[in-house]
Amino acid sequence: MKKSEKYSFSAIILNSILFTIKFVAGIYTNSISLISDALNSLSDIFSSIIVYVSIKVANKRPDWNHPFGHHRAEPLAGVVVAIFTGILGFEVAKTSIIRTISGKSNLIGDVAAIVLIINILIKLFMANFFIKKGKSMKRPALKATGIDSRNDAIVSFIALIGVGGSFIGFGNLDNIAGIIISLFIFYSGYQIAIENIDYLMGKTPPKKYVDKLVKKAKKVNGVKGINDVRAHYVGNRIHIEIHVEVDANCSTKESHDIGKVVQIKIEKLNDVDKAFVHIDPV
Repeated sequence: MKKSEKYSFSAIILNSILFTIKFVAGIYTNSISLISDALNSLSDIFSSIIVYVSIKVANKRPDWNHPFGHHRAEPLAGVVVAIFTGILGFEVAKTSIIRTISGKSNLIGDVAAIVLIINILIKLFMANFFIKKGKSMKRPALKATGIDSRNDAIVSFIALIGVGGSFIGFGNLDNIAGIIISLFIFYSGYQIAIENIDYLMGKTPPKKYVDKLVKKAKKVNGVKGINDVRAHYVGNRIHIEIHVEVDANCSTKESHDIGKVVQIKIEKLNDVDKAFVHIDPV
């Protein structure tokens, strides 16, 4: 099992542990809010499974039906996580607005408060870990898992705000905070969706990255210049199409060898999956 798969599998384990803690505590204290929160955690387990499967698929070697690999599976999972994030934001906004209109406050007991604190700490750890690993490993689905965990921690924090509000005689404090934070969650979902849709649509890598690979190509013996470069993401991996100028007096074999060296050097770069080299005699 590769590192990325191990990390995504750990998210399933952690979310399952949180679900069990919330559900058992909810049954023990007869807390509807905790049981509801536990059932909401089932969606986290489901999204974690989707991310795990997508990373496993993305790591598969190219086959006859998918000659350029399966890398698009991962950003596709990121879009699914974005949808779950949007649903979470909608539910938080709806609940907060209904409670504000009805004048109800979200007061919880001591046991529930402790469970929420445990949930916040674990979710903050998950958020920091998965966002960091997602960025460093260029795994958009892992990053989406981290952002989703951060949003879950914020939602649990809203419930704790209700506890604090009850002590100062302002029971609606959590409802007002919920409405504001739901906007933040919507925005997070939007960011996850845009980033992963960009990967699916084949966005171009940063100009600095393209300039770096052009410099590498120009250093190859026999390369007189580069007249065209096109680079785009296929999932979270990059495909390069580059036109290399060589001396018109070079034999076919010499030109082919130059192109092969350029291809090897470019494909050694981080994130590059395939390099397609075209030879232009000048």
